[in-house]
Amino acid sequence: MTYSGLSIEKQIRTIDMPIENQSRPRWAVLGGGMLGLATARRLMQRGDSVTIFESGNTLGGLTSAWQIGDVTWDRYYHVTLLSDLHLRELLRELKLDEDMEWVQTRTGFYSNGKLHSLSSSIEFLKFPVLNLYQKFRLGSTIFFGSKLRDWENLEKISVESWLRRWSGNSTFEKIWEPLLKCKLGDAYKRTNAAFIWAYIQRMYAARRSGMKREMFGYVRGGYARVLKEFATYLASHGVSTCSDSTVTNVTQSSDQQWHVQYQSGGQQRNQSFDGVIATIPSPSILKIVDGLSQNESNRLRQTEYLGVVCTSLLLKKPLGGYYVTNITDPGFPLTGVIEMGTILKPDQLNGHYLVYLPKYVMSDDTAFDEPDDSIHERCLSTLERMYPHFQRDQVHAIQTAKAKHVMALPKLDYSNQRCPVAAERKGLFLLNSARIVDGTLNVNEVLRLVESEIAAIQLSSRA
Repeated sequence: MTYSGLSIEKQIRTIDMPIENQSRPRWAVLGGGMLGLATARRLMQRGDSVTIFESGNTLGGLTSAWQIGDVTWDRYYHVTLLSDLHLRELLRELKLDEDMEWVQTRTGFYSNGKLHSLSSSIEFLKFPVLNLYQKFRLGSTIFFGSKLRDWENLEKISVESWLRRWSGNSTFEKIWEPLLKCKLGDAYKRTNAAFIWAYIQRMYAARRSGMKREMFGYVRGGYARVLKEFATYLASHGVSTCSDSTVTNVTQSSDQQWHVQYQSGGQQRNQSFDGVIATIPSPSILKIVDGLSQNESNRLRQTEYLGVVCTSLLLKKPLGGYYVTNITDPGFPLTGVIEMGTILKPDQLNGHYLVYLPKYVMSDDTAFDEPDDSIHERCLSTLERMYPHFQRDQVHAIQTAKAKHVMALPKLDYSNQRCPVAAERKGLFLLNSARIVDGTLNVNEVLRLVESEIAAIQLSSRA
């Protein structure tokens, strides 16, 4: 059973709709990703008028779905944790919480040319890559990190120095450094320690509430279904959506009205609003929003982004049976292996097994220019190397997605380098994922960001 989410925006597209109640604040939300949709939801719920502008032909951004083979599923990998309270609240609001499937998962490590299971305390003690003392240092680091609450001080320390201090040099070089390089490349040397703290906190969130192991879950139908229901919900409450609409310029007139110019259907269009909320990446804000101060422009320009090249495969047989397999051996061209088929029931994928092979790189990396055929060959060769039983005739479908602006690089003292949410010009707000400083980038964290900032998004917040 599959759900098509590739044209959900066509159900709610309402361009140039007249505003019936002129007394309500009129907002333009730039970006139809989950952050933009969540922002529109909260503005609508307090009675404001909202129009979402999305340049793509689908809503959802990094959570959008696509067609691979005969299956519609998420373009990039996503799961829900029991501890993802903001996301679970949204799913309840959309009446999707009863359609959640929950499973326990296993974690693997590929080290020294072999696959190792690391899914229990006993397996951790047997893990051959580290000796007993190194395991103690690694376990102590994770336990200590789970108890810390002062992430602000961790922002002033590099992730490398903090991990070397608590785990020791040998454990860092065998475990942490390969994982950091997979996720951040050489930029890990400029990354603050709050980055790894946030991962540890997310890992331990359920344990603090009494769970021995975190459960991973998904909505039947994936984010195609979530986005379809979310879009329908917003439309039913009066939110307008302009999809396939590329915003080219955002300006403010002398009467403090904001004018959004955009291309849609081959025509140049224009709408006026009381305020604008930009949820798009910082480079896009710089490109289209006029009137930013020098300080704001500098802060946006200094934001560095990590991107991802993510190859999806539909297989006829499973691989190793681990949801995530971390790769610590040097020279591998992948961040890890994500076996979504260990979570999804077979009927969700027409009997196939979905695997994601991500590679995280900086946004200016030449990896984004590499042809898909070359990427696919490298991915298949890597699977042959890691899994002796894997054969290419087991591949039902393969395709690659690329996103240049996924996550802002959390450099030293990063929280003090961001732009404030309220810009210097009245009615302009900068609310993108680059504001996340004390969490990992995931759907729940995006929703939490909106909850923490929505009260500040008021037209009277600037003189």
